Amino acid sequence: MSRGLGILVAASLISWGVPEGGLRGAPLAVEEVAAGVFVHVGETADFTPGNRGGIANLGFVVGEEAVAVIDTGGSAAQGRDWLETVRSITDRPIRWVVVTHVHPDHMLGTAAFAGVGATVWGHAALPRAIAERGPSYLARMADLLGPAVEGTSLPRIDETVVEGELRELDLGGRVLELRAWPTAHTDGDLTVFDRATGTLFAGDLLFVERLPVIDGSLPGWLAVLDRLAALPARRVVPGHGPATAPWPAALAAERAYLKELRDAVRAVLRRGLSLARAVTAVPPPHPGNWRLIEPDHGRNVVAAYTELEWE
Repeated sequence: MSRGLGILVAASLISWGVPEGGLRGAPLAVEEVAAGVFVHVGETADFTPGNRGGIANLGFVVGEEAVAVIDTGGSAAQGRDWLETVRSITDRPIRWVVVTHVHPDHMLGTAAFAGVGATVWGHAALPRAIAERGPSYLARMADLLGPAVEGTSLPRIDETVVEGELRELDLGGRVLELRAWPTAHTDGDLTVFDRATGTLFAGDLLFVERLPVIDGSLPGWLAVLDRLAALPARRVVPGHGPATAPWPAALAAERAYLKELRDAVRAVLRRGLSLARAVTAVPPPHPGNWRLIEPDHGRNVVAAYTELEWE
């Protein structure tokens, strides 16, 4: 399919029905951001029954012989629609599903792909994170999504990538590189790089427009960004934000926010402020630069304070 098709709305290609045990959902739209590389842009919003957990960017890459899917959405309902969207564009086998990290908006649609024979990949730390956090994620998503979460289950990870290791997936005529990173956004971040087009799927190591959220290590994230910038990408698909952004310029705003947060938290620690006072003392970023600043900025202050106080 040529890039000239631009935005393709899957509704025009699929006969949509109501899956057993689930709700009928809005068709997913995809953009072909490079030859054979497709991205669905998630909503810049919090979880709601209306979006069925669909707040993350999802992608898939089509090779001559097979397909790899990168992240699967925030519920089984979205995962089923995502599978149908892939099928509407190609009948090549979906051989791999890559989960970039543990957060529910990226992984809870994986069960929808269980019947296609795909191998599910993730960071070596991901199975443990799913085991520890998964049950609470499912309970929380049930509260937030209501009936839209029906049928959602935790994914099983078949293959893992160790930090510092490079694994390759050969789709036929194009190779994807999987890299596992040290603790940054989470303790199990994985990226996917398509050599053929120079497209990097950064997962939530990169937020564009939506405020970054720390669930790992603030200094670790900044260190990973420096290493990430060295990858020879032409474009990047962020975990949240537009379908693609220029590389490595797309890292600048996130890096600036994280550095400002680090420096401001270190300053309040030097002043001896308590955690409660620090949350109000560290100013949020300018609202013109980021969306959904609250409550995530306050959570970031808490995460940074509890980490940096031990420096």
